[in-house]
Amino acid sequence: MIVSCIGIFLGMFAVIGGAVLEGLHLSALTQPTAAIIVFGGTLGATMLACTGEEFSSAIKMIPKIFFGKSPDFSGLIKEIVDLANLARKDGLLALEKSVANIKNPFFAQNLRKIVDGYDPAILREMMEEKIFKTEEHANAVGKVFETGGGFSPTIGIIGAVLGLIHVMGNLSDSSKLGSGIAVAFVATVYGVGLANLILIPMGNKAKKLGKHEAEEMEIICTGLLAIQAGLNPRIIEDRLNNMEMEHGKGHKAGAESGEGGAEKKAA
Repeated sequence: MIVSCIGIFLGMFAVIGGAVLEGLHLSALTQPTAAIIVFGGTLGATMLACTGEEFSSAIKMIPKIFFGKSPDFSGLIKEIVDLANLARKDGLLALEKSVANIKNPFFAQNLRKIVDGYDPAILREMMEEKIFKTEEHANAVGKVFETGGGFSPTIGIIGAVLGLIHVMGNLSDSSKLGSGIAVAFVATVYGVGLANLILIPMGNKAKKLGKHEAEEMEIICTGLLAIQAGLNPRIIEDRLNNMEMEHGKGHKAGAESGEGGAEKKAA
């Protein structure tokens, strides 16, 4: 998602650029000690607050947050309708040849189960459980980033206090008081910036990606069960198009209200 890359660059550029326009030198914001305190302290506190699986999943989610693609609902619906036409013409067993050509693992696995003759009720239950767990997992990953965003400003304050302690221990040299205090507060800038420009937005994005993936899986679930039931492909297409419209309205409403969290679906 190019918008994520643009967003983080724009946020950093606005903050640093504004400071430079006010006459602040970039060297004043480059403090290795403050960086070690804030970034290291935030990382350690976050690792302590999360399980190893949650933390590992959050690290793996980072490339997807910045470079993942939005789901192509229209293309997915067309693929499902094509399969419905094939099943209506040649029967469900004819779908077996199509399994290998489907890239979406959830789609391919459950299409295989239809070909293998799974009971519709059992198949529905299995797919809905997977959908719920997928969104629940994304929420847990998003919480990892949000947890880090909660710790970061406080760690920044700790860094600032430690810097001030150092300054107060050298009051005899008044010429260095101003620069020493400035250096101390850089840790606060790091902490607040890390939380509000990076970690919390990444947490929101992780939750949204999970919601979008769950919506994609819901369309697949509805389409596959309709194919298994032998519904007319036109009816299937209309039903899935209505689902796509509902998901689109949900995204728009979420954007307008500023809600970043994903709601859990009842199984």
